[in-house]
Parts: sequence; C-alpha cells; structure tokens
Amino acid sequence: MTPHAQPSHSPQNRRSPAARTGWAAALAIPLLLAVSACSGQANAAGGADSAPLTAPLADTVPAGTELVVGDPATKVALELSGEIDKFTFPVKFANLSGGPQTTEAFRANALDVGAVADIPPIHATWTGLDVKIVASKYRVDAVDFPLYELGIAPGAGIRELSDLRGKKIAYSPGQAQGALVLRILAKAGLKQSDVKLVELPSTGDVYPTALAAKQVDAAPLGGVSIKRYQNKYGPDGGTTLRHGLRDDPSHLYAPVKVLQDPAKAAALREYVQHWGVAQRWIEDHPREWLEGYYIKDQGLAAADGQYLIDSNGKADLPLSWTEAIARHQETIDLLSREQKKPELDAGNLYDLRFEAIAGTAFAGASATAGAKP
Repeated sequence: MTPHAQPSHSPQNRRSPAARTGWAAALAIPLLLAVSACSGQANAAGGADSAPLTAPLADTVPAGTELVVGDPATKVALELSGEIDKFTFPVKFANLSGGPQTTEAFRANALDVGAVADIPPIHATWTGLDVKIVASKYRVDAVDFPLYELGIAPGAGIRELSDLRGKKIAYSPGQAQGALVLRILAKAGLKQSDVKLVELPSTGDVYPTALAAKQVDAAPLGGVSIKRYQNKYGPDGGTTLRHGLRDDPSHLYAPVKVLQDPAKAAALREYVQHWGVAQRWIEDHPREWLEGYYIKDQGLAAADGQYLIDSNGKADLPLSWTEAIARHQETIDLLSREQKKPELDAGNLYDLRFEAIAGTAFAGASATAGAKP
C-alpha cells in the first residue's frame, strides 16, 4: 500500500512551480494513519540496519529513502525560496503541527520528524515515546520579542503579574502555553494553590473567547491573536501583559527509531541543513514571506502578517546547544515539580550529532539570494 499524495520533491522528476504545488499537497492525518497500517513499521524502524545514535551521520542519502515531515511553515519557505529543488531524496509534508498531532503520528509510525516548541518532546518522553531533538531555533532578543503575551479579561484588574493571585488562568498542561503559565506563577512568587488553573486547550480562538466571556481572567495568547484580541476587546477593557520571560524555543524532533535507521538519519541531516537555510531566507525576505506565507497560504490580512513579521525579531540558530539544554532543564525541573512527573535529563532529549548542522547552514546562507521566480 502506498500513499496517494506525491512527494514534494524528487530529483528524478522535476516539474514547474505550479505542478510542484499540487505535487506537494500535504498529507492529512487519516491518510498518514492508513499508510502506517500498511508500511509504517518498515519506514520508521531501522530493523536489522539500525545503528546506535553515536554512529556518524552519512554524507549522502541512500536511494529509496524518503521523509514524511510535519513542518507546514518550512514547506512554504522551501518552495518560495527554491530550496526545495535542492533535495536529493523525496520529501512528503504532512499538514499537521503541534505536540498532540505530532505525537499521534509518531506513534502510528506515520511521521519521521515534526516541528514543535520545547514541551512536546518532554511529554512524549514521559509517556514512553523515545524522541530526540535534531534542530533548534530561538530569538536573539527573546524577552523583547516574546511568542506569547498574557491576555487579560475585561475588568479582571490585572496590571502586573502579582495581581494574578486568586484569578482564573487558562492552562494546557501538555503544551508550551501551560509551561509558560507555571513559569509566570513562579516569577510572580505564586503557587498553583494561589490561583485557579482552568484546563482549556490552547487551540483556535478558545483562549480569546474564554477571556471575552470572562470564563478566565488571564490566558497566554500567541501570534496574531495578541493583536486581534487587543483590537476587538480593547474598547471593553481587554488588555495584554508582557511576562518578561523567554518563551522562544522551536524544535524539530524525531522518534529514536527513525534516528536509528542510518538512511533516515542521513535524510534528516540533509533536511535540517535545508531547514536552516529556509529560516535564513524567511528572515532576509520579509516581503516575499508576507505575501507567500501569511497572505496566500495562511489567508491573513497584510497588516496581520506584517505584525507577525515585526514581532518575530531576529532568529538565533546556535552552533552549540549547551545553554539551550540548560534552559530546557530548568523547564523540565519546573514541570516535574509542579506536575508530579519523573525527573528527566534534558541532555538526553537532544541528538548531538545534529548540534551544529542547522546553525551552520543558517550562518552560511546567502543574504542576497532572491525569491524563486
């Protein structure tokens, strides 16, 4: 059984940009799960050919190797920049993102690598799924350019973090927003018992709607939701509050059984290289990124897309993960303590063979490369 969607790139079969767009149609989860029922085990696990994670990464990708990638934003960047034509093997993109969807696809042996924040790899490990981070991106001025701000409900009377005492706060324990809430409480000198955590999924408009309805007094809002909440509910007293913490980790991670397959690991090495170049292209081509991704792909108004570009700041793809791992450990220790989870060594979440790959590609990418014709 083979998937119906075609690879987004194949060195044996080059096509026009228009054809490639259809050719790069994203896979949906039901299709991924159906594929896994027939061939997932063979694709995801190395079997007799598996190698330990200390084995050097091969410089070339063996013929017949492909990757299924859950990284929708990078897919667009690769296409817009023309970087997608440089792959030496077929890549298929699954139209999914976020920890819950990615973990489900990993367990179904239907996905090789996914793009998430720092919490999903932790929770995946706690639930018995062995994963490793293979690429990381941060923000140069992370505190000044946060991913999230704390949305404040109209009339909640919250002007600083200490005002959260006794308030209802939206909380998603398995996601980055949930960990951020716990970090905010710690910064404010508050315990969980000092507030009421209301478990709500941080999907779609759930948090802005809950704030507007005063079901919660505070909730972490991200991306364009910050601007839209301020514009829509500001006249009624809705505001947002900066938390003053780093909330910028962004990772690619993969199941260990994928990384134990030498062919898959080599393909991941190449994908991470192209991923690093794509991150540089996004930063160097804001106009093309606004038009091609935020407007055409995401359907946002130009003003909303520009707001997101301006709020991103500058990307940081470090050549060393030492400091990042230390910060990750602090988050793990907090979650372990507050959520009664087992202790976990953050260093074990990273495949150090990949440590400098993305950062080297990012640094070496030409700042003058134009958009694809």
